[in-house]
Amino acid sequence: MEEGQKRLSPTRNYTKGTSSFGKRHTKSHTLCRRCGRRSFHNQKKTCAQCGYPAAKLRSYNWSEKAKRRKTTGTGRMSHLTQVHRRFKNGFREGTQAKKQVKAVSA
Repeated sequence: MEEGQKRLSPTRNYTKGTSSFGKRHTKSHTLCRRCGRRSFHNQKKTCAQCGYPAAKLRSYNWSEKAKRRKTTGTGRMSHLTQVHRRFKNGFREGTQAKKQVKAVSA
């Protein structure tokens, strides 16, 4: 090695790759109040998972499996099952079924 050249020390961090990641200690994402995942970006103030605070839920067609996981029917559907039953009968309320009279055979 010549006199004017400096040697790179193996302990110095001259890279932007693997060795740099050990120095990171602050959280960029925190819990989202809508979806509950740790995807809410602290600086951007948006959720990477559900898109909060946007009014519409974030979902894309290129992610068909993710849609399947989050769609209606995958969670607690206590109310919606009743709505479906009432829809089949035309949302009638306050009526009673008429008594059926047996036909007399002669």
